[in-house]
Amino acid sequence: MDTKEIKGNWDEQKAKLKQKFAALTENDQLFKEGKIEEIIRKLQIKLGKNKEELLKIIKEL
Repeated sequence: MDTKEIKGNWDEQKAKLKQKFAALTENDQLFKEGKIEEIIRKLQIKLGKNKEELLKIIKEL
């Protein structure tokens, strides 16, 4: 999975992430067009995961 796949259905994925990681806020998952890498970095910091781990989690949702 790459960041292009995430962008396609972010609304659905962010809802599932919120269910899995209750500590996430709406601001943590705020999508801005062209800023998916920024979201990934924010989530990495917040969840303590590296990029590969995070993308794997999102893919499995």
